[in-house]
Amino acid sequence: MGIQGLKRLIADNVPGAIKEGALPNYFGRRIAIDASMFLYSFLVAIRSDSSQFLTDANGETTSHLQGVFNRTVRLLECGIKPVYVFDGKPPTLKSGELARRSDRKRIATEQLKVAQEQGDTEAIAKLVKQTVKVTPTHNEESMRLLRLMGVPVVQAPCEAEAQCAELCKAKKAWGVGTEDMDALTLGTPLLLRHLTMSEARKLPINEIKLDDVLTGLAMTNEQVLSRSHAHSPCHTLDNQIQC
Repeated sequence: MGIQGLKRLIADNVPGAIKEGALPNYFGRRIAIDASMFLYSFLVAIRSDSSQFLTDANGETTSHLQGVFNRTVRLLECGIKPVYVFDGKPPTLKSGELARRSDRKRIATEQLKVAQEQGDTEAIAKLVKQTVKVTPTHNEESMRLLRLMGVPVVQAPCEAEAQCAELCKAKKAWGVGTEDMDALTLGTPLLLRHLTMSEARKLPINEIKLDDVLTGLAMTNEQVLSRSHAHSPCHTLDNQIQC
C-alpha cells in the first residue's frame, strides 16, 4: 500500500525536509524500529551464496538472527536505544494487496527454480529477493533474541509502522526507523531511513521531519494523514515501553 514516488516528491519540492545523518548523531535517542523491514533486509542480504540463507547445523535459517544481533549491537554501541515493533494482524483493507504479493512471490519462486536449473546467477540474485518472506517463526526467534539482549520489543495490534508512529507521537520514542515512506502518512513526526541498513552500503541516514514536509508542500496535517484511514487504528502500548 505504499505511496509511489513520495520520497522523490519530497526531495524535488522540499529538499530541506531531508537531512543526512550518521549513527553517532543519535546518541541517547530512543528509536522505534519497524522490525519487519529490518528482518527482510537481512534475509535478503546475509546469505551463504546468491540463493541460500545462512543456516545452522540443523539447516534452520539464521540470516535474520545474524543481522539482528550485529546491527543491534552496533546501535547500542552508538548509544542508541532501539525499540523493535513487530507486525500484528494486518488490516482487512490490505487483504487484496497481500493476495497480490503472494501471487508475485509464487511466480518469482517458479522463475527462480528455472534460473537455478539453468545456472543463471544474475537472474537468481534478482529473483531470490522477490521470494523472501518474513515468517512468524522469523519474528518469534528475533523477539526472543532481542529480549535476551535486554532490548524492548513491542507486538503491534496491527501494522508495525502505525504503532511506531503512535509511539513517536506519544513521546515514547524520538523517531521512527523504517524504509517505508508511508510512515509519514501515519503521522510519524520524524522518520529515519537507512538507520538499520549495513554501513557497508555507505548510505547516509535520511532524517525527514513531517512538519517541514507539510510546510514545504503547503499542505495541512489532515490532508497528508488522510491516507492513514486505510489502516486499522493502533494505539500506544503504555505498559510495554517506558521512556
